[in-house]
Amino acid sequence: MNRDNMDQSSAYRIAVLISGGGTTLRNLIEKKSAGELAAEIALVISSKSDAAGLRFADEAGIPAKVFAYNRQQSIEEFSQAIFDACRAANVDLVVMGGFLKRVLVPSDFENRVVNIHPSLIPNFCGAGFYGIRVHRAAIEAGAEKSGCTVHFVDDEYDHGPIVEQAEVPVLPGDTPEELAKRVFVKECELYPQVINRLAAESENDRMGQG
Repeated sequence: MNRDNMDQSSAYRIAVLISGGGTTLRNLIEKKSAGELAAEIALVISSKSDAAGLRFADEAGIPAKVFAYNRQQSIEEFSQAIFDACRAANVDLVVMGGFLKRVLVPSDFENRVVNIHPSLIPNFCGAGFYGIRVHRAAIEAGAEKSGCTVHFVDDEYDHGPIVEQAEVPVLPGDTPEELAKRVFVKECELYPQVINRLAAESENDRMGQG
């Protein structure tokens, strides 16, 4: 990581990528305000100019950029624009929070991009499995438990090494909406915990190199 521009901050810096309502971003902002997130939210990137979550960034005074994918643009160009912005902001970790566009992770960001998926990967994941669709699939399959998974992002949907998981029961008579609420409670706990752990590991690595 090039950290020549140290006057910006020596804190662990994250960028949060969103596409819609920004509930994950809101949770991280709240955790930061409560002193429960050991990272600075340095940048928010949205794939939509009208994403409702952008207002959370604005209210918190967090710089935000919009990179809207269009069919005339290659996935390589789209990905480069996003990661160039992350490099310019001296970001240590890219945190996907409901970001629905696929990106190609460059080599310098390998194991530095995380996503949270609302199931226990490898169950109910991959292309087409997002939002309420995941919870509906879990119920229709008769699953006895579900949950959420934080994993490092690679060039495939919901793929890459698993970092940590949290479980919730699938209760008799559950609706997809009820299951989604219970899983989201776990997401709000798990994601900050994982970010804090990665921040601590990064700090330990820096101390060891110093």
